[in-house]
Amino acid sequence: MRRYLIVIEKAKRNYAAFSPDLPGCVATGKTRLQTRRRMNAAIKMHLEGLREDGISIPVPSTTADYVTVG
Repeated sequence: MRRYLIVIEKAKRNYAAFSPDLPGCVATGKTRLQTRRRMNAAIKMHLEGLREDGISIPVPSTTADYVTVG
C-alpha cells in the first residue's frame, strides 16, 4: 500500500486538492472532507489509468512539514 501526500487549498467558493507525486491528478469539493474523498477516488482512477497505459506507478516521495513563525 502506498501513501500519497495531498495538498488541500481553500479557494473562493470551494476547496481544491492535488498530489505533488501525481501531476495532473486533482479534485475539488464544497468542503475539505468532500475534497479529500474526491481526491482519494481521483488517485485510484489515476493509478488505474497509468496501469492500463503500461506506465510505471510513481513511488511517493513528497513529504510535508510545518514551520512555526512568530
